Amino acid sequence: MKIKTGDTVKVVSGHYKGTIGEVKAVSPRKNKVIVEGVNMVKQSLKPTQANPDGGIIEREAPIDASNVVFYDEKAKAAVKLGSKVNDKGVKVRVNKKTGKEIKEAKK
Repeated sequence: MKIKTGDTVKVVSGHYKGTIGEVKAVSPRKNKVIVEGVNMVKQSLKPTQANPDGGIIEREAPIDASNVVFYDEKAKAAVKLGSKVNDKGVKVRVNKKTGKEIKEAKK
């Protein structure tokens, strides 16, 4: 999976198509990602000592990783990612169109 936590992605299919957001969590085994502001679901909470009123909250649910693509903020476009080994011998992600290295996202 080439998408990592902290990356900016664009949703390419589904109800939230065209939405751009930051990846909050990645689950490679399930091939799912959680994107900020995408696939919002309501969840009922029972009353607890910490939250005595309980209530209903909205949160993001996971979506399939195939429904998102990396978004290059400099080019303002969705791009495909590849990988190569740089001069220091470290495997890095690169923009397939321009060949430029993708800097690691802040976590």
